[in-house]
Amino acid sequence: MTKNATNTILMVRPIRFGMNAQTAVDNFYQQQDAATDSATDNAKAQAEFDTLVSKLRAAGVEVLVIQDNELSYTPDSIFPNNWISMHQDGSIVLYPMKAENRRLERRSDIEEVLTNAGFVIHEVLDISEAEEQGVFLEGTGCIIFDHDQEIAYMARSQRADRHLFEEICRKFEYQPVVFSAFQDTPEGRKPIYHTNVLMCMTDRYAVLCTDAIDNEEERIAVVKRINESGKDVLKISEDQKHQFGGNMLLVKGARDALHLVMSTSAFSCLTEEQLALIESHHNILHSDLSTIESLGGGSARCMLAEIYLPKQS
Repeated sequence: MTKNATNTILMVRPIRFGMNAQTAVDNFYQQQDAATDSATDNAKAQAEFDTLVSKLRAAGVEVLVIQDNELSYTPDSIFPNNWISMHQDGSIVLYPMKAENRRLERRSDIEEVLTNAGFVIHEVLDISEAEEQGVFLEGTGCIIFDHDQEIAYMARSQRADRHLFEEICRKFEYQPVVFSAFQDTPEGRKPIYHTNVLMCMTDRYAVLCTDAIDNEEERIAVVKRINESGKDVLKISEDQKHQFGGNMLLVKGARDALHLVMSTSAFSCLTEEQLALIESHHNILHSDLSTIESLGGGSARCMLAEIYLPKQS
């Protein structure tokens, strides 16, 4: 059974979801003209959130839902995968965030919440102090783990520091693969803010927007590394990437069935051939996340923080 899917997911239900001006400076997926009033935007996001949770649970995925904290302004709290990762050896990693208001998303009670939910925690590695030096690594937004092959992939950006990434790879004894990825903006080609927008790792294949890797040598090297690890590459176009066609996550449901979770936008942009390849290996679970995508600039994968921690006996 693959290590690239877990049956348990942490999700944070938003209270003040909305357009975050602090992240929009380098997240070109946010659409500022899509915002209405804050109460309406938050209500729509909550409805999309609740529907996705229901679909996951119906598929047999265990979802631990945490309510956002009303005391802080955290418009992006719906994306917990950027501040925490939880590992099979009982480790938790807390990450440094670029936007100041996103740093408020880190929960001081997270150990208590997870322990009360029946998980074992052996170590908390808090590298968030790197924020003081202007150095960032936004969790599994930046890092794509291949737990089966013990490889980690990262696209360079203002939110993804190579040295911190390599520190994490040394900690878990993973091989680091670093490259640069870009997208078109009104100011020309700019780095993509998170690796998980263009790349998703499963047990059989990696979804990858190869056209976003402008450097030919790096592009060839990334594809070669994936192939050498025994996985195929499911290539998506830059337009499909823009529709969040790369922002997916493999999860484990009832009877160990594997489901590839994505938004309806991502599902709709895929070709029949791409869908057939996915469905030859995995079930597809998609849900409408249009408000979350347009205002938050993130999609299904960003909402799902995998819990690989061992369970209490």
